[in-house]
Amino acid sequence: MWMGRFLRVAASLLKEAGCRPSGPKLWQLPTKRYFSCLLVHRRSALQYPAGTPAWCHFYGGWKSTVLFPLCRTLKKDTKSTIDVPAHPVTVTDIKQYLRAKGVPFHDGYSCLHALSIFAKPKSDVLEGGGKENYSMFIDKTTGQFLCKETLVEGSWEDLQDCLEVMQKEGQTWISPDVLLSYSETLEEQEERERDLKEVHRIWSSSVTLLDLLEEEAQLVKTMFQMNKLTNATLKKFGVRFFKPTKSLVFPWFSGRDSSLRGIKLLSAATKEDGRVVYTEATVPKSSSYHNLFGLPLVGRKDTEVVLTGSEIDSMAVSQATGLPTLALPRGVSCLPPVLLPYLEQFKKVTLWLGGDMRSWEASKIFSRKLGLKRCSLVRPGEFQPCPSEALGHGRNLARIVKASIPAAHKSIVSFKQLREDVYGELANIEQVAGIKWARFPELNRLLKGHRNGELTVFTGPTGSGKTTFISEYALDLCMQGVNTLWGSFEIKNVRLAKIMLTQFSMQRLEENLEQYDSWADKFEELPLYFMTFHGQQNVKTVLDTMQHAVYLYDISHVIIDNLQFMMGQENLSVDKFAVQDHIIGAFRKFATNNSCHVTLIIHPRKEEDDKELQTASIFGTAKASQEADNVLILQEKKLVTCPGRRSLQVAKNRFDGDVGIFPLEFNKTTLTFSAPVKGKQKLRKVKVEKTENPEQIEEAKTKEKAGKVLKPTKAPKAPRSVKGTSVGKSEENGEGKKQQ
Repeated sequence: MWMGRFLRVAASLLKEAGCRPSGPKLWQLPTKRYFSCLLVHRRSALQYPAGTPAWCHFYGGWKSTVLFPLCRTLKKDTKSTIDVPAHPVTVTDIKQYLRAKGVPFHDGYSCLHALSIFAKPKSDVLEGGGKENYSMFIDKTTGQFLCKETLVEGSWEDLQDCLEVMQKEGQTWISPDVLLSYSETLEEQEERERDLKEVHRIWSSSVTLLDLLEEEAQLVKTMFQMNKLTNATLKKFGVRFFKPTKSLVFPWFSGRDSSLRGIKLLSAATKEDGRVVYTEATVPKSSSYHNLFGLPLVGRKDTEVVLTGSEIDSMAVSQATGLPTLALPRGVSCLPPVLLPYLEQFKKVTLWLGGDMRSWEASKIFSRKLGLKRCSLVRPGEFQPCPSEALGHGRNLARIVKASIPAAHKSIVSFKQLREDVYGELANIEQVAGIKWARFPELNRLLKGHRNGELTVFTGPTGSGKTTFISEYALDLCMQGVNTLWGSFEIKNVRLAKIMLTQFSMQRLEENLEQYDSWADKFEELPLYFMTFHGQQNVKTVLDTMQHAVYLYDISHVIIDNLQFMMGQENLSVDKFAVQDHIIGAFRKFATNNSCHVTLIIHPRKEEDDKELQTASIFGTAKASQEADNVLILQEKKLVTCPGRRSLQVAKNRFDGDVGIFPLEFNKTTLTFSAPVKGKQKLRKVKVEKTENPEQIEEAKTKEKAGKVLKPTKAPKAPRSVKGTSVGKSEENGEGKKQQ
């Protein structure tokens, strides 16, 4: 096949030349599909050093070759923008293609196990050997593949190309060099070398707890709440202590040659109120840190594993039960699909991610990705806290693991199955209420928190600042670890990112460009992603992208700005209200099925400038407000220019029914709404106190009411002309707003 010859010739030429290819023909790729292959392997090149086995040498290695230093893309774009193929692959498509090409495979939990085409078949495989020789894993959802034997990885399109070349040449296997990796830029190579040097510097400077004085070692154990962990357990997992920062060091070891790939530092700090706060830092950065802590200790024949949310919890379970344990690299925030092939060998997976409701919700989400039938969940409770706390309190961890409940559930249940869930919500009322906003305390008072699986409808007048407010609203949650996906069809991602970066830094960076890189580095670490759509989009395409993002990045908050851009013009004969109802129903179903919060911005109907918006003002039928769990309205007094012209109204709250309104003040410098209006009501109240006596106030109120009846059109001017009336009205307004 021409593609196979093209790749081999290009590889040999570039190997010999060892430099960037010249000439216009080499820069013109014959097929658009190969572009995705280059991007995939660019990520692999970032993650795995050239000439070094990938994935920390866990399963062998292969030397990568250079193709084209092409398609230079910004790091933030490759990480944060989300797009899906025009025709997403399905597991049925994958199976049919493999059968057509004669590739043996069998079904797994989250991957298909296939006979690797990148390694020479063994004699027992040719004679119909066991399934343990099926070392190539193909993700059922994305088609991404990984060969454990040679560490070749790539997209579904890459695998198809390789099979076409192999079949055309009449071969039974193909060299891994056919898949050519994307070369590193000088900047990326320097960053990788710098990270590796930093890893070895910290590791060589750290010491085991056995090397510390007995009192010092006991103090470290107390500080990190691991008094019950023995020195033998800490040594078994290779844990060290880094004195300069007083941090625990968890290593990322390879599986075969025990080389060091990265580290995680866990530090503890005491706040003024006496609380101990733990912070984590990884080298390399978290997006490239894919360490299943404890994987080198797992045997090939182990069929049961306990997944935990932290390294200390993992060691506690291992010491108390003797079971294989693994700690997820990002805790409860995300389970990267790249880790799934390494969990395929286990027939039973117990998820014990922590002792709070957020860990419980994450367990249910991760179990869907791992396969519900093999997963069991440890329900958090008073007698089943996180593993390290349970070990410290003398609980029987083996009994807790054994009592874990199956993740799969039936369509019909009785109260007996719901009893523990109901008790859990009653016992953890604050956690059930969701994640609190740090910038909007009044929103916490009304909505109580941000909860997964809900649909929020947000509306406001044109030009009132809906996008600006909702970007700060979402940024607040994202800064607290909520994985966020933005679908901005109205303004481009660059402009939206600029707004959010300004809100994040709380300053005008165009006036402080020397600080841009510092703030951009911090902003890049947020779990924030953007869809690449702009303008009118088909709702099915948007939902496919959202589903793709939930699977890859465990997205828990999606913002759609706005609904009208998905109604389209392709079906002019269809009732637009029926189309809108269908879209709202689709988002409602998505939020429920994926335990993901969807915030949907909808433009209101055109109202008069002097009228406040209501729930009925939302464009379309009543389905939007009926399906929504929360309805937020950004109110604006267009005829007023003084501070306090904007306010946020919670018009619906399905969680506990509290509704109300509170003022917002826009800060143009920081583009934020979080600064409250100060002292306005108090100022009016002071004015009332200076009145001569209460009888004048009552008399003014009576005159005001009489004036409204006789001259309703001139009533608004009364406060300006009658001093007593103005005072009385100020008192009424002040008390009314105070009650709200």
